[in-house]
Amino acid sequence: MNLLQRKQQAKVAVQGVDLLKRKRDALVADFFNIVRQSLVARERLTKACEEAYVMLALAKAWEGREALEAAAMADRREVLVDIDIRNVWGTKIPEVSVKEVRRSLLERGHNPTTTSVRTVESAANFEEVLRAILEVAATEIKLKKIGQEIKKTTRRVNALEQVVIPRIMGEIRFITAVLEQRAREDVFRLKRIKAKLLARKRTA
Repeated sequence: MNLLQRKQQAKVAVQGVDLLKRKRDALVADFFNIVRQSLVARERLTKACEEAYVMLALAKAWEGREALEAAAMADRREVLVDIDIRNVWGTKIPEVSVKEVRRSLLERGHNPTTTSVRTVESAANFEEVLRAILEVAATEIKLKKIGQEIKKTTRRVNALEQVVIPRIMGEIRFITAVLEQRAREDVFRLKRIKAKLLARKRTA
């Protein structure tokens, strides 16, 4: 019974390793796909920052610091994002979708007659920076979650392959050796009994 139990445990452990490896492979493929998205998002953020700070410097030079600060105060608002949960092999991956952050002049609360073109362009550029930041953050969140799950899955695979399965196989070998030894002892005893019975028949 112990031998059958250990063999069943070994079978389940091997199947578990196979499933975990397939899960890890799927997560790694997803991870590298998101890495490419992250690199593109970071490049977009770098470009948007360069353009935004150049325009900000021009607007500051022409309009002055006070005018820009007044426009910025009128421009404050909350930015909303949608978060959905995607299931990848039992792992819940957050999917952050960014809503449109670009607004019109009136939506920003600016006066069309007093707000300069450079200020408007600067505000639009920084809205693009905000969108790029949200896109980078969305990819970074997914990378962190998937990376943690890959590490956890790898630890489980290593534990099964290097600890659990070798231990079970060792127990199987030990039980098998004990059973074989008992079988040999039983055969030896049967031969002795048979020999005694034959000896009794001869003497009788």
